[in-house]
Amino acid sequence: MGKVDGKVCIITGGGGSLGLASATLLLEEGAKVMLVDYNQEYLASAAKALNAGPDRLGTVKADVSNKQETQKYIDQTVARWGKIDVLFSNAGICGVIKPITEYPEEVFDHVMAVNVRASFLACKYALPHMKDGGSIIITSSIMGVTADSNVCAYATSKHALIGLMRTVAKEVAARKIRVNILAPGPIDNTFQAGIEERLSSIIGQNATEMINNRIPLGRHAQAEEIAQWVLFLASDQSSFSTGSVYMVDGGLNA
Repeated sequence: MGKVDGKVCIITGGGGSLGLASATLLLEEGAKVMLVDYNQEYLASAAKALNAGPDRLGTVKADVSNKQETQKYIDQTVARWGKIDVLFSNAGICGVIKPITEYPEEVFDHVMAVNVRASFLACKYALPHMKDGGSIIITSSIMGVTADSNVCAYATSKHALIGLMRTVAKEVAARKIRVNILAPGPIDNTFQAGIEERLSSIIGQNATEMINNRIPLGRHAQAEEIAQWVLFLASDQSSFSTGSVYMVDGGLNA
């Protein structure tokens, strides 16, 4: 019997590396998984890689910052498998790297919409369809507890998610629903590589090497390592864990 046997799980940002790695583990441990992503190509690629039947795996293309499309992916999940056990609100974008005096307002608004509003909407519309004793996991970041120059939108959004999590955790505790933040450090993936490429051009040195030198464990995480924490928080092994921020950052915030 798997650690999440029979549990119905939604993963937003399902086409990215962490979404895919998490879906892989959850499926291996017996879950049914609905992958949600704005990019249909990413979804198709993830579904092909996962190679699970329609009784265990579904996909929905959706703009997670939109109310109607949030309701769509939740309704499709419930119609397919019944009430939700696990909501992994993982979708996110990074914005641009610029000082606040030059930061484009439309980019700031878009980052807040995808990184914060989407998790608000996910909680708001999924909770009435969640089983008591379920689990909500929200992806923040090392930038949710610290900050660097020139990332005002990203850092603000990731801090905001911690406030959202703490509020919801207290609201749903009577239903034994757990709500927690996963706060990864840099992950070795395309998303992070894009950030570091832009940062390298700004600072005039290799940003990846610079960051690795700041991480006590000396390297970026693999998506599969972060996914192990998703599995823990999705499973009943985390039955007494709620309202917490789980740092998975190689000691970067130590």
